[in-house]
Amino acid sequence: MLAIVGIIMIFVMVFGGYVFAGGKMEIILEALPHEMIVIGGAAIGAFLLGNDLATVKQAIKDLGKVFKGSKWKAADYRDLLALLFELVRIARSNPVALEEHVENPEGSSIFGRFPRIQHDHDVVELICDTLRAASMNYDDPHQVEEVLDKRMEEAHHHALHGSHAWQSMADAMPAIGIVAAVLGVIKTMGSIDQPPEILGGMIGGALVGTFMGVFLAYGFIGPMSSRIKAVVDEDNYFHQLIREVLIANLHRHPPNICIEVGRQNTPHHVRPSFSDVEAVLRGLKQENAA
Repeated sequence: MLAIVGIIMIFVMVFGGYVFAGGKMEIILEALPHEMIVIGGAAIGAFLLGNDLATVKQAIKDLGKVFKGSKWKAADYRDLLALLFELVRIARSNPVALEEHVENPEGSSIFGRFPRIQHDHDVVELICDTLRAASMNYDDPHQVEEVLDKRMEEAHHHALHGSHAWQSMADAMPAIGIVAAVLGVIKTMGSIDQPPEILGGMIGGALVGTFMGVFLAYGFIGPMSSRIKAVVDEDNYFHQLIREVLIANLHRHPPNICIEVGRQNTPHHVRPSFSDVEAVLRGLKQENAA
């Protein structure tokens, strides 16, 4: 919703201010189709040239993040803490029983309690692989921690490919707009024998290319890239929570302490309260006792 309001404000303030100052929209509207063919075509071509197919698909998919925001909400962080508590508790009390949940999370009764988490392949794989590695009796738990950190760093870097691709396009758009403007000037110079009023319109149309390049770069594509990066960074907090709890488990802290370590390291705006987490964990314990 906020993104839509921003888009409306950009159009209203830029073009409304232009018209209010006495500008004529006819010049822009007449030149716009031709200039956009040059600018849009060159930008798309450069985008395809500079990225592989996987990055192009990811960049297009990431546009949804601009409007939807982060995938994970405060309730999901609470559910994740509850899920990790159950897994850590079983890992301590009955490591053999943990195998069925780690090896088949799709059919796990524990993962099944939290369908949003269960349906996210990356999150489930991160949890299961780390618990599986922890059960291999590494000589030093820091070895598992190092592997986990490298994996998360690589995954986060990969998730930012779409944002980087859009930012590269934003950086190129003003220059592409200048190319379109230069072509317009060349066209104008070929008609130098025309009356001043015609030449003025042609020069104005040529400058639309520069305007559109700068307008699209700094009004839309650049901010979209920044928004995608912000959402990716925020979604990464979900993975960081998994890291904090499972690393605390590796160091043999009690399950309740592991969960509190994770809760304390969750960003404030999505951090569940201590009482909320306690209520959820108390409910899980009662279910298990029954």
